Amino acid sequence: MLLIQFLVVLAAIIIGARLGGIGLGVMGGVGLLILTFVFGLQPTTPPVDVMLMIAAVISAASCMQAAGGLEYMVKLAERILRKNPSRVTILSPLVTYLFTFVAGTGHIAYSVLPVIAEVARETRIRPERPLGIAVIASQQAITASPISAATVALLGLLSGAHFSLFDILKISVPATLAGVLVGAFCSLKVGKELMDDPEYQRRLKEGTVENTAVETTEIPCMWKARWSVALFLIATFLIVLFGSIESLRPTFLVNGESVRLGMPAIIEIVMLSVAALILLVTRIDGIQAAKGSIYSAGMQAVIAIFGIAWMGDTFINGNLAQLTGSIEHIVQEMPWLFGVALFVMSILLYSQAATVRAVMPLGLALGISPALLVALFPAVNGYFFIPNYPTVVAAINFDRTGTTRIGKYVLNHSFMMPGMVATIVSIVVGMLLIQVLL
Repeated sequence: MLLIQFLVVLAAIIIGARLGGIGLGVMGGVGLLILTFVFGLQPTTPPVDVMLMIAAVISAASCMQAAGGLEYMVKLAERILRKNPSRVTILSPLVTYLFTFVAGTGHIAYSVLPVIAEVARETRIRPERPLGIAVIASQQAITASPISAATVALLGLLSGAHFSLFDILKISVPATLAGVLVGAFCSLKVGKELMDDPEYQRRLKEGTVENTAVETTEIPCMWKARWSVALFLIATFLIVLFGSIESLRPTFLVNGESVRLGMPAIIEIVMLSVAALILLVTRIDGIQAAKGSIYSAGMQAVIAIFGIAWMGDTFINGNLAQLTGSIEHIVQEMPWLFGVALFVMSILLYSQAATVRAVMPLGLALGISPALLVALFPAVNGYFFIPNYPTVVAAINFDRTGTTRIGKYVLNHSFMMPGMVATIVSIVVGMLLIQVLL
């Protein structure tokens, strides 16, 4: 029965991933229906706090986008890259990493990818080199950003183990940065030089490589864009501050005991407040914020976590004794195997946050230490493995030279090497850091 239930869960994930958009979340609901009404498993409590935290962060980021804040950040990135074109392979991943770290979503990379491709082509650097690692960096930063859906989900799971946001960040930030930098240096010699690449030469002869310059979106009102970015950065700083210094949080008397306000409520309050401030200060329409790409992507993440995490929690909770009894000794002897499980599930789920909420509870149930789970956190960045994620596809399309591509055997694509290097290095560095810092 356990195997059949697992196949139901797996089928819901695979079909949901194929449907795209909110498909993953709603198929989680179908899987939950089967587990409940056919197999008699009692549904667990939906991950409400995680969903509300993500919704609050997405609200603030959407308001910043509506005010022109994202376009302003892209302008700054373009200026940096064009001033240092020969270093584009090293600087590009740092730019996309920083963007994702600040905004909490990897979808912000769309705006800067065409700039990276053009700067590389103009400098006669193979665009595959900076584009490949830049996309990977935008994914790795998800597991380092204090306001990303994945970090918020992990914080929600580990808060009961007395792990603070700062405990997660002091491991995940240096670990993922190390992984990205090693991946960038490994990308410096990927493939032939641009002028020697046969595909680029073919496109030049056929006249399919356009020489038109990429123009970034003009910012209608610069002061609004700057204010929105400043307010969003202040909110992010406050969240890190409250997460790092517990004594700053307000306390309340509950049943005669002093209880400190939890980080989920802090994140929700701060982010909703800064969203309101951006709307009030910049005088933009709230409806406009709900029409942006960040809002759409964020709400899809909320629905995905709602369905998939609820289904995963119900499956694990209903079969906890069997699951832990059958694999507990294996995982305790070789805990890194749980990292492999996280990586494989992230390939299927196409979401770091959904992977955290669906699989991390099993790690806790198996007795894996919270510190080790934090070190294994970058393993949820595996959705580059199959090259059909939107940022991967966008990078391929933006490279007019044809060097960024999917290989003959599908898996031998431009993102495989930098992705594997960055993920493995991040986990290894994380495992070393927890020995020293935790």
